[in-house]
Amino acid sequence: RALSPRPAVAVRCQEGQLAVTVSRDLFGTGRPVRAAELSLGTASCSPLSPNPAQAFVTFVAALHECGSTLQVTPDSLIYRTTLFYKPTRSGNPFIVRATPAEVPIECHYPRRSNVSSGAVHPTWAPFHSTVAAEERLRFSLRLMDDEWRRERLSNGFQLGDSLRFQADVTSEGHVPLRLFVDRCVATATPDRSSSPRYAFIDLGGCLVDSRAEDTGSAFVSPRPRPESLRFLVDAFKFAGDVGNLLYINCHLRVSPASQAPNPWNKACSFSKASGLWVPLEGTAAICSCCDTGSCPSPG
Repeated sequence: RALSPRPAVAVRCQEGQLAVTVSRDLFGTGRPVRAAELSLGTASCSPLSPNPAQAFVTFVAALHECGSTLQVTPDSLIYRTTLFYKPTRSGNPFIVRATPAEVPIECHYPRRSNVSSGAVHPTWAPFHSTVAAEERLRFSLRLMDDEWRRERLSNGFQLGDSLRFQADVTSEGHVPLRLFVDRCVATATPDRSSSPRYAFIDLGGCLVDSRAEDTGSAFVSPRPRPESLRFLVDAFKFAGDVGNLLYINCHLRVSPASQAPNPWNKACSFSKASGLWVPLEGTAAICSCCDTGSCPSPG
């Protein structure tokens, strides 16, 4: 079969929106997919009113719509979403003739140039506004590659793999800071209060998953720098969950780097060799509440 001159999925990243065009012959098999089987993003946005006679289905959405996510890097704004293909069942409920598919979509916009066609008018900002902007903190949480050198390109894992997380905070004109992770919760849906849910970091910095049997989860020592924190978590999924997605929500906080770690500001892993909780920094006493579950709430 000759290759199609047009891609199966085409994306146009525009100033305030993205447009996605999907070939009805999505898999190049000659068997067209139905428009109703396609959706955009975790919010399941529908395509524009399709014309059955057309060979393509089109989605148009604002960059922040349909459950898209935004990542801010030093040079770019990256909007991410996913095209979902969820085939309907055939007449016989016991057989499956098509496999669901997901197509990741990204739009990259430079931060260091004007992406708008409109003129930029300078405005006067009072001194207190400038100070507030300089003290604003920017937090990030990334999945890293096996060498911790760069962000992992894929978010797909197999059971038995290790997820390498790196949390960072950056600021301008601020006193030196030390970063901590208070809590990380995994859910099967984007709603962080949904059930089932699993808090693998809890109690203000206790990596409780490190105490589970046959896991290598732990905070990574030493830190690359005070304002950065790395931790490993063994891949997992919820029992009985037929989906393959996990949504992870973490709460990050900082303290002055000059302040010694304490029960409010800590990063503790459980050592199976010693049977004790071990702090990334500070004395062992700051981790004692990880056993009792009575850790003080961060101020």
